[in-house]
Amino acid sequence: MYLYIITPLLGSLKNYVKYKRFNKIIFIRSFYIYILLNIIIRKNQNPWMILILERWFFFIFKIIRSLIRNDYKLNKIKYIKKYNIIYEEE
Repeated sequence: MYLYIITPLLGSLKNYVKYKRFNKIIFIRSFYIYILLNIIIRKNQNPWMILILERWFFFIFKIIRSLIRNDYKLNKIKYIKKYNIIYEEE
């Protein structure tokens, strides 16, 4: 059971260090995903499997969100200004 709290705690710590704020919703959503995965799988699964599936879920979610929001073009402009990166012409 302790394994289920380590990932959200470390993620919240990383977000606090990076953004200097704590987001309760982001902290709590991992627990809801753990419960949802346990209901979907309907077995007493290895906790490591649930943790891995939760991470995969958020990787896929973030990839789809990034594609929908077209983050590549927005970040491309930002990185050109910030780091003087030169991209090859497409």
